[in-house]
Amino acid sequence: MGFDIENIAVSGPAHDDGSIKYDAKDVAAARLALLKPTHMVDYAIDIHKSLEGGTVPKEMENKKATTLKELEELEKGCKSLHDLVANEDEKAKLVAAGKWNVQALADFQITEQVVETYRQHAKFKFECGDYKGARDMLEVYISLFAKPPAPANSAEDEELLAYATPGKSSQSNEKEEIGNPNIYYLTSVDDSLLQVLWGKLSCEILVEDWEAASVAVDAVKASIESMASSNQMSPLKALSQRTWLLHWSLFVYWNNSAKGGLEQLVELFHTERYKQAITTNAPHLSRYLTAAVLLCKRRLSKKAGTGSNPDARRLMKNLINVMQDCEHTDPIVEFVNCLCVKFDFESAQTKLADCEKVLASDFFLCKQTDLFMEEARVFVFENYCRIHHKIDLSALGTKLAMNKDEAERWIVDLIRNADLDAKIDSEEGCVIMGGTTQSIYEQVMDRTRDLNIRSATLIQNLNTVLNEARKEKEKKERASREE
Repeated sequence: MGFDIENIAVSGPAHDDGSIKYDAKDVAAARLALLKPTHMVDYAIDIHKSLEGGTVPKEMENKKATTLKELEELEKGCKSLHDLVANEDEKAKLVAAGKWNVQALADFQITEQVVETYRQHAKFKFECGDYKGARDMLEVYISLFAKPPAPANSAEDEELLAYATPGKSSQSNEKEEIGNPNIYYLTSVDDSLLQVLWGKLSCEILVEDWEAASVAVDAVKASIESMASSNQMSPLKALSQRTWLLHWSLFVYWNNSAKGGLEQLVELFHTERYKQAITTNAPHLSRYLTAAVLLCKRRLSKKAGTGSNPDARRLMKNLINVMQDCEHTDPIVEFVNCLCVKFDFESAQTKLADCEKVLASDFFLCKQTDLFMEEARVFVFENYCRIHHKIDLSALGTKLAMNKDEAERWIVDLIRNADLDAKIDSEEGCVIMGGTTQSIYEQVMDRTRDLNIRSATLIQNLNTVLNEARKEKEKKERASREE
């Protein structure tokens, strides 16, 4: 890809809380190896000095000189566009007049070659580690191919626009073509622009602007689907691109988990085409889907104001379907499988202990360890209560790795916070569960929710069969005519 994920591994978001511990020299050596194909020469020199000490190798000094020279040449090659971008008043006039595009900028001696050099300069800045500068340049580059809706103009702006574009009424803007709002208002996407969108996503991740990165994920996703549907991208390449996007989205959604990131991750991973990418190319990602579902399931229940709701149940149902299609073993996945499929609480207890070790060493999940363990205990309790009416506190405490008093306090808080239909009998030392039945309305909604998707799939399959039959018939007719 045009903007490599190596940079994310080298200088991307890192965990500095000491939860993942590796030898400092091993980490430095790995970073140095990853830095070799990039232009972050100063960073590489600093790491080399920390590892080896002494003088800097001549190879690195030569590469630094070459990098500075190439950077200077790129800056000269697109200076006219840099100057225009810096002139905010002139740029605003061009935008208002609808002349902020590659074709119209030719009047300012800004050719397509200059614009391409500008893109190369942005990529070079990215490889040098100037991610904010690269992001700003890519935003400018994308805007040159975009067609956003015209802003609401004041009377003075209307007069200026009429002067700039004589013969056009202010209402003509309403009839002009507007780009796709999900792809920064681009009217179309090709391989070159897709690489730029990947670069924009990389920059947003590396400057840790998670809201903007979430928008960038949606833009890349919409672009992939647009190119795949218009046959600009082969099915195999589309599958590869979706697999990459699933991996890159982990940086975005897990770092934005407090602001709806996990819900966005679950939505993306449960999308049919991306579910296929997981089961085909990346079954290991089922770990992150499982963790995300467990962490956001209770949020849905609290939002609905009840201990159980159709959305939370549907999340678990979809997750189990994905798990059954993936040939992948993982303590987190096995924990859910033991509870929801096998109803083996003893094995689930063992897997839960393994989960804690896995979480503590996982780059994305290590900061969620305590929250995950709490949600996992709630999940055990919910599933245990689903098949038992009366539960001994001592036995439940054993399954939750607590003593009887701790289990009682924990369950009291859980009943209060999660609004569960349950009560504690202190004399007998047990929890008595109330009946939880699903309403007819919820049953109907659960059974009919996916009918539209299933119907569309059936229609698509039927059209494919009919098209193939028609082609086969035409082929036979041609053959008979030739004979």
